[in-house]
Amino acid sequence: MGEQTAGVKFPQEVIDEYAQLGVDLPALFSAGDLGTRMGVRIVEAAAERVVGTMPVEGNTQPYGLLHGGASAVLAETLGSIGSMLHGGASKIAVGVDLNCTHHRGARSGLVTGVATPVHRGRSTATYEIVITDEQDKRVCTARLTCLLRNANGVA
Repeated sequence: MGEQTAGVKFPQEVIDEYAQLGVDLPALFSAGDLGTRMGVRIVEAAAERVVGTMPVEGNTQPYGLLHGGASAVLAETLGSIGSMLHGGASKIAVGVDLNCTHHRGARSGLVTGVATPVHRGRSTATYEIVITDEQDKRVCTARLTCLLRNANGVA
């Protein structure tokens, strides 16, 4: 997978490409302020597969189950990272469609999301994200499509 940076595994060619642009990869892959508040941790990142975890605790709805919106945040974060890596440094990924099917509740522990590509084109990328609990039972299946825009703002 390449060199390890701040707990995230990146392909070496990605590290090299973004380093030339002066981009701080750990900050870029932190899942932003929302992801930080929710405890999202990216553990593997490549265009072919993005893996991240999130604690259930602190991300529950009133019944004590993992909030569906929390699953959506994890899914969109992972799919967006995969889309961005697919697009490369000259593109930015903007989510345009997210759907989630919630299969079962989770009350504790960590959930793990794995994003894999369904379609990787020039202008869009679609990822399936499977979120499982610590017993490897599927909690949620999501699909995210991102528009790949030129980084200079021209679509």
